[in-house]
Amino acid sequence: MTGARAPANTALSLAAGVIALFFLLPLVGLALRTPWHAVGAQLASGPVVDALWLSLQCSTAAAILSVAAGLPLAAWLAGGAGWHRTAVRVLVTLPMVLPPVVGGVALLLAYGRNGIVGHLLDGWIGFALPFTTPGVIVAETYVAMPFFVLTAEAGLRSFDRRHAQAAATLGASPWRTFRTVTVPMIAPSLRAGLVVAWARALGEFGATITFAGNLAGHTRTMPLAVYTALETDPAAAIALSLVLVAVSAALLFLLRKQWFPAR
Repeated sequence: MTGARAPANTALSLAAGVIALFFLLPLVGLALRTPWHAVGAQLASGPVVDALWLSLQCSTAAAILSVAAGLPLAAWLAGGAGWHRTAVRVLVTLPMVLPPVVGGVALLLAYGRNGIVGHLLDGWIGFALPFTTPGVIVAETYVAMPFFVLTAEAGLRSFDRRHAQAAATLGASPWRTFRTVTVPMIAPSLRAGLVVAWARALGEFGATITFAGNLAGHTRTMPLAVYTALETDPAAAIALSLVLVAVSAALLFLLRKQWFPAR
């Protein structure tokens, strides 16, 4: 039996190596074409610093909003079954499968100056979300929150509710039980959802450029800066791409216990 498995294992290993090479080659190409002698100067330039700072601000704000709005939603979704919960779950997960540009168009039609809600904001307080920094945050939250909601819901569904019931019998209120018992026990899922949502917001491109535009210093985040630099300064585009690769690698390192459990 062991001898029969050996050829199959070898073929599987070869296939895995070829597929791994498919993912490795783009990174090798990026490393080979990186002007290492000029990376420091590229990253220290004003436009790059502005794009990086804006990306960090907007993605962090989007991650915080995703947790603030997504945790109650995840708790409700995990609290039972029914068509209404299924319908809401479909709505929440739709941005994950929509082309980002379509999401940006939909945001424009809802929150743009002539949108369903946007024209009310413009008429009442003279405020328009599109092509502003808050618009970037809205676009990033729209595409990032589903990742947090699904991760948090999975953690809540796997939570042993007997712990919450025991706290309730001791007189703890539902809010105190949730805050002191449920949240600490599902903390790994919440951390994973937060980091993934933040990373998704940091890398968002399509919805941002469609809804918020590509205005230097106001809405030009790192992905948009890479796109812009490709047309005028490829070396800067490569340096910016290197930063995003480093951030993605750091993300995987932070989530190594959740996604790559030790055997």
